[in-house]
Amino acid sequence: MRVNWNSVKLIGLIACTTGLYAFSEVRSSDRKIKEVHIAFEEGENFYLTESAVNKLLIQKYGLLRNAPKEGVVLNTIESVLQTSDMVKNAQVYLTVDGDLYAKITQRKPIGRVAGAHSFYLDDEGMKMPLSPSHSARVPIITGEITGKTLEDAYVILNFINQDPFLSKNVIGIHIAGESDYHLKFRLEHFVVRLGDTSDLGEKFKNFKAFYAQATLENTLMSYQVVSLEFDNQVVCTKI
Repeated sequence: MRVNWNSVKLIGLIACTTGLYAFSEVRSSDRKIKEVHIAFEEGENFYLTESAVNKLLIQKYGLLRNAPKEGVVLNTIESVLQTSDMVKNAQVYLTVDGDLYAKITQRKPIGRVAGAHSFYLDDEGMKMPLSPSHSARVPIITGEITGKTLEDAYVILNFINQDPFLSKNVIGIHIAGESDYHLKFRLEHFVVRLGDTSDLGEKFKNFKAFYAQATLENTLMSYQVVSLEFDNQVVCTKI
């Protein structure tokens, strides 16, 4: 009987490939995590520290270093990290060398509520606890704190943060009541009465025109209250 050497070679090649693959799988499953690396988004303030992240992981999994790779479920680790009040998003992955990396995006505060129970308001309008590691330089929110007024404060802060002049100069929002919001400026002693959150673009446009003119005339110090509550008007009260 004539032997088909081409078929024999093909079968041998398949057998070798399968064996190598099985061997590599066994080797891979026996590998352990060498190191755990915690990385934060570049440029972020550390409201959450690396040691706090490691503590959170240890509480849930014990020491991950030297743990078998096969026992590590990356999606579960991501979910655990996202239980932290400081974490907005987490991505976890393993390298071929056996290192585990956790890349963390922290929540971003845009305002700080001052009162008996102080907390931050983040860039998604959610409450965020204060951090023992870092204090954010954001406008202070005072006055009548309710669900509705916090929603409005979030709208105002979002608008302010998109405007270079306002984001540089507004340091506080006082809530006198629903639809009655007052702004405090960094270098000026007067109060800006904003009213409600309607027509913010027009209100601040009028205010900046007034501010530029008053700066030119050197009269800013003579005003106690600057009201933007009325349609297309800036009404000022002098000292």
